[in-house]
Amino acid sequence: MLLTVVKYGTPVLRQKGARIEPVTAKAQQLAADMLETMYAYKGIGLAAQQVGLALQVTVLDVRGVTDRPSTLEVNGKPVDVAGFMPLVLINPEARPARESKDATGPEGCLSFPEIFADITRPGLVDVKALNEHGKTLEFRCGGLLARAIQHEIDHLHGILFIDRMDKATKEQLRPDLEALQAETKALLKR
Repeated sequence: MLLTVVKYGTPVLRQKGARIEPVTAKAQQLAADMLETMYAYKGIGLAAQQVGLALQVTVLDVRGVTDRPSTLEVNGKPVDVAGFMPLVLINPEARPARESKDATGPEGCLSFPEIFADITRPGLVDVKALNEHGKTLEFRCGGLLARAIQHEIDHLHGILFIDRMDKATKEQLRPDLEALQAETKALLKR
């Protein structure tokens, strides 16, 4: 089922998600609906908060992006990223890998249409989560996948990519952000 992606100014975007324990058929259906929605909106990641639910679940699929590669390792061995997609992460945790260096790159967000900025994040992260079947996933990723996972995990904690922008960039985007927030608040009042 196609869900509605909420926009900046919707209060749930600032809410920390509740953990999902155990993974139920309802959580599995939510993940399936979120994947359908992400594809319909042409995104590479979607967090539950973006569909109005303060829960710890996100979906990702970076297969369609060819200009920003991703890396993936499971048990220290390289794995084909495409074979790992789509990815459902429930109660995910990510931490920078010991040898990670910061990387700056472009980010956008389905909750911020047409707003993009360069964001600095760790370039290599270790991730632990449950999949849609309640099985533990542990992997290391880099490139676009690492960036997307960190962006989505931020959402699960009520943190938005605008919170990671440098001051000058945020100031430059302020008119667009204020307009989007005002439009969203006006829609919510109806």
